[in-house]
Amino acid sequence: MEQLQGTLARYAWGTHDAIPSLLGFEADGEPVAEFWLGAHPLSPSRVGGVALDAALEADPAQLGERSGDEFGSLLPFLMKVLSARHALSLQAHPSREQAVEGFAEEENRGIARDAAERVYRDDWPKPEILVALDEFHTLYGFRSPRITWQLFNQLGVNDDVLKLLAPLNARGGEAALQEVFLDILAIEGDRLALVHDVLRAARAHEHDPGDAGCLARTALEIDATFPADPGIIAAMLMNHVILRPGEAVYVPAGCMHAHLRGTGIEVMASSDNVLRGGLTRKHIAVDELVRVVDFGWTDPEIITGTEVSAGAFDYPTGCPEFDLWRLELTPGVPVAVPRDGFARIALVTEGAASFRAGGDTLQLDRGQALFLTAHDVGVEARGAGQVFLAGPGLA
Repeated sequence: MEQLQGTLARYAWGTHDAIPSLLGFEADGEPVAEFWLGAHPLSPSRVGGVALDAALEADPAQLGERSGDEFGSLLPFLMKVLSARHALSLQAHPSREQAVEGFAEEENRGIARDAAERVYRDDWPKPEILVALDEFHTLYGFRSPRITWQLFNQLGVNDDVLKLLAPLNARGGEAALQEVFLDILAIEGDRLALVHDVLRAARAHEHDPGDAGCLARTALEIDATFPADPGIIAAMLMNHVILRPGEAVYVPAGCMHAHLRGTGIEVMASSDNVLRGGLTRKHIAVDELVRVVDFGWTDPEIITGTEVSAGAFDYPTGCPEFDLWRLELTPGVPVAVPRDGFARIALVTEGAASFRAGGDTLQLDRGQALFLTAHDVGVEARGAGQVFLAGPGLA
């Protein structure tokens, strides 16, 4: 049981003050997008003065026997604080089978792992869950094609745009969604007039109530970051989800998504496999999008956390790489830390927490993190505040 030192990621889309405020350091005017807690080799955390990936490779027993059998000497999850100031790219992630096949195929072709056109950086899947710390806006999966058709009609787009979207109404199935999405990604040259017409219609309805007004505001919000980008229309095919603090969405393999703004706790399988689907200057591998993306439509499920023991709320996903809990601490009431026998990471997001294991005690304040090994069993958390805990999702 030792304090864990995470690492910062400064991407242009990050907010300027949310992560500094959480971690207790002064903002410097530059964006801070993510705070990483884990053993990912791109930016491993440090424990006891040693990089966590190196520490686990030297002593894999810290991960626990069950985790070792399934994942070897790798910590299978990565925990982040993510804070978005504006929209990220449209993206999806592969399943384990797709990642294994895609990684092997690119290795056989001799594509350098840092090449711009490389899609599969490793052979792992990358399911994700995000729990909001403040009001969080994200795009998640596709809306029913015929509802999307109706909303564009309510915006009053011109006939050329309706012709682009016509398969949504004429056929309305997954194949129609795929056809329209890929056609949007191919917009260039004179066809960019389609994007401008959609934005003109959105400006006329940005103050409307209801779903049409929300769609218009989403288009204009994205346009402020990606001016007249065809990906704006692609994004308008998707569900706009608003999470309140403590609410979460689970992003399985194949689910197209894009965070818009807000701060949250994100936990994912420890992978770097991202397939871009628009709103990006990075490589878009259209053939892989067709293979990986689920073009069915969905009503996003908001996960609120299930109290599995006093003060411990689980956000179940069913994926083996990770599980996530929220611990709500009140003075004088101990909370049992879940998942004995596995390595875990805890982050204090509100107040302060004292962790006790055997005769050892470690006090953490807001923004501080803890690494628990598989040998740390019967751990209790006490204090007044909130803690997020990540561990493997294995039974």
